[in-house]
Amino acid sequence: MFLDYFALGIIFFVAIFLFYGVIAIHDIPYEIAKKRNHPQQDALHIAGWVSLFTLHAIWPFLWIWATLYREDRGWGFQEVVEKEQLLESEVKGLTETVRKLEQRLAEVETSRHGSKAVNTADNTQADSSSADGEVV
Repeated sequence: MFLDYFALGIIFFVAIFLFYGVIAIHDIPYEIAKKRNHPQQDALHIAGWVSLFTLHAIWPFLWIWATLYREDRGWGFQEVVEKEQLLESEVKGLTETVRKLEQRLAEVETSRHGSKAVNTADNTQADSSSADGEVV
């Protein structure tokens, strides 16, 4: 009789231990997120509870999501952002240079067209004088 109660006690203990273990395991990504001051802690916590209903199928993805962020380096894309800002400033500089070159080209073309108009007027006067019988 004692062994029956002892076995029943062990079964309850194991069941409670397993139940608590599953609850504790599902909360690990949330604890990692809390420790790292993750900006999406609440979402990780809720997703951890949802993972209980999916039999922890999404749990590894929650672990990855929680460990991707670190407070000191963020998501790890800081270098990419810096390079992007550098490229953006270079593009702005190149755009400004192209704009200045276009203005200079327009000025040169305007002055060239102005001189052609003067040359054309001179040629027209020369043609009219040669029509009068003078040799040019």
